[in-house]
Amino acid sequence: MSATDPPRHPNDGRPGAVVLAYDASEPAPRVVAKGYGILAETILRTAQEHGVYVHESPELVGLLMQVDLDAHIPPQLYLAVAELLAWLYRLEAGDGGPRVPGLPDAKP
Repeated sequence: MSATDPPRHPNDGRPGAVVLAYDASEPAPRVVAKGYGILAETILRTAQEHGVYVHESPELVGLLMQVDLDAHIPPQLYLAVAELLAWLYRLEAGDGGPRVPGLPDAKP
């Protein structure tokens, strides 16, 4: 990269991954891991190895990447993350409840 080249986007087109953790005693979910490229691949592989459900949403990942590590998600993302958590809880319960629009059925 030379001094005349424009700055590149942090992900350089590489896939990204964000890990959220939620504890009912806290006000909102927290970003506990995030990364692009090899780190994202490691996050996804580790989730798969441990049977953790993975939802692909480049738009949501892009927004969550802006949240500092170990910080709570901002109120603007509550609805999107709440829908994602409802999807996850439904999958884990195996109750076949109503689908959340925009969220597909997933496999661990």
